[in-house]
Amino acid sequence: MVRLHRRRRLARRAGLSLVLICGLLAQVRASDWPAFRGTDGQGRSDEVGLPLVWSESRNVAWKSAVSGRGWSSPVVAGGRVWLTTAVESRGGASLRLQAYDEQRGIRLLDREVFRLPDAELLNQKNSLASPTPIVDGNRVYVHFGLEGTAAVSLAGEVLWTAQYACDTQHGSGGSPVLYRDLLIFSCDGFTDAYVVALETQSGRQRWKTARRRPVSQAYTTPLVIRVGERDQVVSAGAYRTVAYDPTTGAEIWRVGYGAGFSNVPRPVFGHGLVFLATGFQEPAMMAVRADGAGDVTATHVAWTVSRGAPLTPSPILAGDQLYYVSDTGVATCVDAATGRVRWQQRLGGNYSASPVYADGRLYFQSEEGMTTVVAPGPVFRRLAENELAGMTLASMAVSGGAFFLRTDTHLYRIAEGR
Repeated sequence: MVRLHRRRRLARRAGLSLVLICGLLAQVRASDWPAFRGTDGQGRSDEVGLPLVWSESRNVAWKSAVSGRGWSSPVVAGGRVWLTTAVESRGGASLRLQAYDEQRGIRLLDREVFRLPDAELLNQKNSLASPTPIVDGNRVYVHFGLEGTAAVSLAGEVLWTAQYACDTQHGSGGSPVLYRDLLIFSCDGFTDAYVVALETQSGRQRWKTARRRPVSQAYTTPLVIRVGERDQVVSAGAYRTVAYDPTTGAEIWRVGYGAGFSNVPRPVFGHGLVFLATGFQEPAMMAVRADGAGDVTATHVAWTVSRGAPLTPSPILAGDQLYYVSDTGVATCVDAATGRVRWQQRLGGNYSASPVYADGRLYFQSEEGMTTVVAPGPVFRRLAENELAGMTLASMAVSGGAFFLRTDTHLYRIAEGR
């Protein structure tokens, strides 16, 4: 269901000029991190000069309090840092979009997008504001799962809203992805599961594709990839992962994994392979060749590794190695082509955030506020351990020579020499 909001009539000439200027300023810079896991959705950044070490008293450019509770990851675009949060309000919750000045940490926008008359959190590792927003030009797209999806202007005007039901046990977790003029997200519930694409300008539904039966809950974010001359949107769900045509929603290929459900990690792609986590019960990391059609379970699975597979953090690909960390803190490096385990190492702590590869280093962020920095390669080498106060379940953003980390109470900008 889509509800369009009233638009203002033609602006005065001066006002129109201001809008055009703001639109130009809002264009995404090369160094921006506009969506979950960055521009390519896989947690990799070309930034250099990033800090190796930090603490509450070292290399913190600013630290700003964040109201409410939310585990959406920060995104950075056009000189602003964006996130969502849920603020308690008269027994319910106000679901809000907030923006902070990238250089100073000053809050510039705090806009209510949806209001819930009552609110109940069913899982301590989730929140009412866990999906990560997307900034594109002069719009921010926010997604609160079954509570609603919306497009918001940079000034905070809600342009359209849409709502899609999804009966999950633990609320909402997966973020949307942009493809051309479409906003695509997955809805995986116990009785109803589907992937849907909304037109970015209006919020109207372009397509909606039901999952194959049986279905169950999942909390994943789709990934857009290009295979040969064709684009695909890969969406992991309960019992199977499916690649769809992003323009029509038609199924291209699918791979099954038995009892896997309640999936969270976002797939990554490289070397012609999609790397995905199969979910609970018997978790495994799986590599699937992405050039198949139909059911490819028996023909296109390159390898499967079960030991140390994550339930929550997404994997990361750097060069010829794939890296991932289990929820209980065991990091693994495997050869991306063969799945051969190169090393496994206990980092300590518990993990929900997805790792980042930047400035030639891997950053693994624990729930307890510790970020372990590791050198990529087939031999394990720990470079640093950096601790901040508070819980850190949200994944970090990388932009403008800095890291942006969200704890349960604050947003940080971590930069060298601060």
